[in-house]
Amino acid sequence: MSGEVTSWLAERAVPLRGLVAGVPSDDLQPLKGVLSGARVVGLGESTHGTREFFQLKHRLLEFLVTELGFSVLAMEASASAAPAVDAYVRHGVGDAETVLRGLGFWTWRTYEVLAVIEWMRAYNRGRPEQGKIRFAGIDPQKCGASVSVLETLLSERAADRVAGLRSLLGVLAEAHPGQHPDPRRRLVREAEDLAAFVQDRFPEAQEAVRHARILVRAADLVTRDRLHDDPRQTVYAARDRYMAEAVQELVAASSSKVVLWAHNGHIAKSAHGDGPLPLGHHLKERYGDAYYALGLLFGKGSFRACRGRPKAGARARRPVGNRIGRADGTTVEARLAAAGRGDLVVDLRSAADAPDAVRQWLHEPSAMRSFGAHVPRWTYHLHRSPTVPAREYDGLAYVATSTSSRLLPPDGAS
Repeated sequence: MSGEVTSWLAERAVPLRGLVAGVPSDDLQPLKGVLSGARVVGLGESTHGTREFFQLKHRLLEFLVTELGFSVLAMEASASAAPAVDAYVRHGVGDAETVLRGLGFWTWRTYEVLAVIEWMRAYNRGRPEQGKIRFAGIDPQKCGASVSVLETLLSERAADRVAGLRSLLGVLAEAHPGQHPDPRRRLVREAEDLAAFVQDRFPEAQEAVRHARILVRAADLVTRDRLHDDPRQTVYAARDRYMAEAVQELVAASSSKVVLWAHNGHIAKSAHGDGPLPLGHHLKERYGDAYYALGLLFGKGSFRACRGRPKAGARARRPVGNRIGRADGTTVEARLAAAGRGDLVVDLRSAADAPDAVRQWLHEPSAMRSFGAHVPRWTYHLHRSPTVPAREYDGLAYVATSTSSRLLPPDGAS
């Protein structure tokens, strides 16, 4: 391991005095210059189940809102269900736990994410509308809320269209991307027809129009193949493109500055090799250096995920804690650990004048840990994802110890 790389990381790293929101932000002040020109800041995560990642994102959100004027949290969560969360954080409609559960993904049904939602509500309380922060979902999955909104509209104003919505488009309420591949794209045509009908007949019903457009995107994902000769035509590439479009719409709507919460694999600025283009690639193309991608990594500990891959029709697996040891010397995590600064953030854009060994490391392939909502039953601890650090990320945050996120009790449990 090059001593020049370790020394450079140790010198440039910003040590974090804490991960929990609400503490003084003196240690984060060096990030002001780094992020001052950003329109979108992507906050990644190498697991969907690390408590410390969620806590650090909460703290960074607080910093970006209160000190740099960011006003939207866009999350890798249901675009269909997110308006209920937004209504809570802006106007106190409903309660935090109920709207959080409505997002539909177990990964976000945690006490840590609940604390973020409650902080957003507390920040907004008593502020004028133009000074409030918003919550948005960008993932065209879990569309039950959209189906319900359109069913209500059609029942009241175009009852002859309700049967078609229920019989064909109702599958979008819970279907997963790639679950119903169809080269004829019948579901997509039906969704497009419905969206055109709602737009033409009820243009004043803007919320219904928005939900109809979500169903078009969802139908495209559901009917695409998971595998394709061209990886950039797969369901995974389409999903990231749609999420990027959703972020761009948020920025354009009111010239807002957006905090993006998603997995490292989504916020990355480029694909590895010929893989699907990630969300961050599209944002980099649109905003240039005004998009900043911050990957979040960890050293050792545990994280929450489901063991084994989901099977169609099978009962959902229960997410459990998965223990993992310190990353080995070939990984990006090992480099950051060797810097000896504990929890830290390091800006990779500042490497232009770095020693040759540093720039070589930053621009050559390395290994990085990466885990999703599901992991292999026995071999998860061996999983590495290839990455070129400076090509894919503008900065890296490192948490020395990861612990499993804390799930909310099951629905109906006390």
